Amino acid sequence: MMKMIPIHISSSHFFIGRERKWRFLMSNHYFDPRLKIFALNSNRPLAEKIAAAVGVELGKCTVKQFSDGEIQVNIEESIRGAHVYIIQSTSSPVNDNLMELLIMIDALKRASAKTINVVMPYYGYARQDRKARSREPITAKLVANMIEKAGADRMVTLDLHASQIQGFFDIPVDHLMGAPLIANYFLEQGISGDEVVVVSPDHGGVTRARKLAQFLKTPIAIIDKRRPKANVAEVMNIIGHVDGKICVLIDDMIDTAGTITLAANALKEAGAKAVYASCTHPVLSGPAMQRIQDSAIKRLVVTDSINLPADRRIEKIDEISVGNLMGEAIKRIHENKPVSPLFESMANIDK
Repeated sequence: MMKMIPIHISSSHFFIGRERKWRFLMSNHYFDPRLKIFALNSNRPLAEKIAAAVGVELGKCTVKQFSDGEIQVNIEESIRGAHVYIIQSTSSPVNDNLMELLIMIDALKRASAKTINVVMPYYGYARQDRKARSREPITAKLVANMIEKAGADRMVTLDLHASQIQGFFDIPVDHLMGAPLIANYFLEQGISGDEVVVVSPDHGGVTRARKLAQFLKTPIAIIDKRRPKANVAEVMNIIGHVDGKICVLIDDMIDTAGTITLAANALKEAGAKAVYASCTHPVLSGPAMQRIQDSAIKRLVVTDSINLPADRRIEKIDEISVGNLMGEAIKRIHENKPVSPLFESMANIDK
């Protein structure tokens, strides 16, 4: 009599094959389904890059505006018990984007999200961080209070205008740096070493310039300027040796481009061989584009922390993405791993 072969042997091979195929298909997917990322209206292209870097799909939600300007947010999937990350820069239109964020935080809180984490690549109102004159508000602190009061559990941001804004929050703040990414761009272009000098356009940006100079292995210089009133800058003096050097200006943001273009022209007049400029946040309002086009700046390197529309992209501007950096930060936060290695080496940022 013939002996029947147990089918579970071939069946196990079948299931092992299916499991391997499933693992292959899911290799780019994040392992924890409780991590969810939602994007509001300020910078959806960046949100998509961050979600892809993490390995999740963007959560389903809609943001509508009524004819009178009121904002309505609808979350179209369950987030009960989920660790939610909201991607929203408070760039122009600043107040609309801020209100979208606050309403979304409230909606998540009422829908029983376990944690609500705000990922704000660009923190609006950051320049109003102290009382420079009598009877001035400290709006950066007010914004921090509103975000916290709405129900946020954590803030993740990038290159704050003033580092002390971290202290305006009573929740954890992860303050990322764009310098490693900007340094990577210049290293790929062969712009490094003793023939290059990193220049800070003001005294407040010296720490940022020193960090970039550390990556590029260059000396630094400082431009001493006075600002008579808002959005008006005057270059006064260059501290450091720039004659015959390739100069790399670095700032946290460029708004009307008055500071950075005056600095670039002053460096060129002082004998600089070429002038490059870089910033994390390209606000680029008002006359900025024309000033950059007419200036001595050879190339302007910016990140995508603020979504630049097509009509504000000129030939001089090169954009690099912070999507992988912020995606890696989100994974490290979710897995309770340190974020500090992302400040120290470009190798820690997955390409």
